[in-house]
This record gives sequence, C-alpha cells and structure tokens, in this order.
Amino acid sequence: MAFCTKCGSQVQDGSAFCTVCGSTVEGNNNNAQQNNGTQPNYGYQDNSRPAPGEGPVTTDRSLLLYILLSIVTCGIYGYYFVYTMAKDVNQMCKEDGDKVGGLAAYIILSVLTCGLYQYYWLYKIQNRVQSAGYKYGIQIPENGTTVLLWMIVGSLLCGIGAFVGMHIVIKSTNRLGIAYNGKYFGNGY
Repeated sequence: MAFCTKCGSQVQDGSAFCTVCGSTVEGNNNNAQQNNGTQPNYGYQDNSRPAPGEGPVTTDRSLLLYILLSIVTCGIYGYYFVYTMAKDVNQMCKEDGDKVGGLAAYIILSVLTCGLYQYYWLYKIQNRVQSAGYKYGIQIPENGTTVLLWMIVGSLLCGIGAFVGMHIVIKSTNRLGIAYNGKYFGNGY
C-alpha cells in the first residue's frame, strides 16, 4: 500500500489518483506505463477551471450582513443570497459531478417540503465544500451533519442553532472561495 503525499490517505497499488483528495499519486502509476506512457482515465476530470465568463467567487459573506439585509429587504436578500451561494459552490466544486439546486429549486422544494429542503440544501453545500477543500489545500473540519445538527437540535436552544449552522456554511464557503480565487485568479484578483 502506498500513501498520498498530499493528504496522507492510503492508496491502493496501481491507482493513479488518491480517492480522498484526487491528487496524482507519484510512483504508483503502473497502468500509465502499459498505455504507451499516456495517462489513463479513471473517470477523474479536473473541470474546476473557470469556464469562459466565470470570474472570482464571493469571499466576503457575513452572517450579520445576511441577517440585517434580510430584515431590511423583508426577506428578499435571503433569496439573492441563496442564488449567489448556489452559483459559487457549483462553480468551485464542479469536478465532483454534483450540483446544488439553484433559487427556483430552493423555493419550490422548500414550499413542497414545508421548509425541510432548506436544511438539506445547507447540508449538501457543506458536504461539497468540505470535500473540495482537499483539492484546494485547505481542511474544512465541519461537514454537513454538523450543520444539520446545529440547524435541528440547536434550534431548541432559543433558535440560536440555525444561526450557528448558517455561520458554519458561510465561513466554509468563504475559505474555499479564497483558495479557489487564489488558485485561478491570483491573490490580487
């Protein structure tokens, strides 16, 4: 068994990529030598490069600003927040082949599920951001289950849990956004 030099996970012999972080495993690519020196395709594609027209993602989201602007705009800012958050997460994490529902799906499914879809939406975002963190060289310790527990169980603490869960998601997406922008647009983007 070999070990990934980037994240330290065990990698099976003959694997070209780490299954945890997706980085290339040096000296463990026996299959590439059998294919006339070409790199084999194991289903992993680096599609994370920004497409033409995609710019840097937002990295200055704030829970306080989210609360204040939602109050001032009678909740309309909350929908704009959902729209931009989904767009940015889908842009940063597109190599995983998954997609977070946009604003229309968020509104329709939230109404149909009496608000439960909102919890699932945040859970899914946090899991995608945590998984993508390895690719950009950062570790995001909180996963979607942490956010879900804060949103549900923490709500019994005078409603504070929902704010803590939202803060975790905002903080994580900001960190991933900074790493993403630094990688593809430079530090001065």
